[in-house]
Amino acid sequence: MKIIGGPSSQALACRVAAGLNMKPTITDFIRFPDNEQYVQIKEDIAGEEVVLIQSTTTDSDFVALLQLLDACEAAEKIKVVIPYMGYARQDQKFKDGEAVSARAMAKAVTAKNLEKIYTINLHKRSTLDHFSHPAEDLDASKLIAEYAVSLNLERPLLVAPDKGVRDMVENMAAGLKLDWDVFDKTRLAGDKVVMADKKMDVEGRDVIIVDDMIATGGTMAEAVSILDKNGAHNVYVACVHPVLTRNAVLRLSNAGVKDIIATDTVEKIQSRISVAPIIVEALKK
Repeated sequence: MKIIGGPSSQALACRVAAGLNMKPTITDFIRFPDNEQYVQIKEDIAGEEVVLIQSTTTDSDFVALLQLLDACEAAEKIKVVIPYMGYARQDQKFKDGEAVSARAMAKAVTAKNLEKIYTINLHKRSTLDHFSHPAEDLDASKLIAEYAVSLNLERPLLVAPDKGVRDMVENMAAGLKLDWDVFDKTRLAGDKVVMADKKMDVEGRDVIIVDDMIATGGTMAEAVSILDKNGAHNVYVACVHPVLTRNAVLRLSNAGVKDIIATDTVEKIQSRISVAPIIVEALKK
């Protein structure tokens, strides 16, 4: 087996390779003067089983994934791991003429020797149906819950910022016998939300607000303000995918967040938790 990390998931690919007692395959990534990308796998992969690991956080990352798929045409079979799948939130059509971008991106991930695709905490698992090959969504939320417990927090409370991640947070709490709650959220625009000023049992407690991803930080910042007003001791925010666009980190810090906890599906300085163990487990199965 060869483990090949794309440009956006190099550290994660190394961790997965280490979990399998292997070394990652060396791959080169270059940009030409006209800004076109170039990839080259520096080892012979003919007849091998190949695992490609590449998050598609940007358009360029998605192009690199397609290039790597093509570069693996001599492999016997390919497994693709997309830890963070960009465009996954554009999963339905609201107006005539709109693209269902999640569907378009999923259909583009194809190759004659592609055996299976793995994603991690997709925005909606129904997106799996758009892939042309067998696909499975892995759940990294348990890793966040285990990390939270290791922090020895004061009477920790897990909070879902909205009903969309209620089930995820409830499952995390149940597995470790933690308390949990959920906010009522109304989204006014892409980065503008209104959180109901809900009274929670947070007096003197450490609270962890958990979401599948944090983009602009608007939802989290609003929730932190309410929890602080209700007497929470420390408020942490945690997510699987730390997209953290624009001034999200500044907004969260300004709102009073103690710390940002995230996985390495998107490789950022906040990525304290690696999803490598669940990828290794899936590959071994």
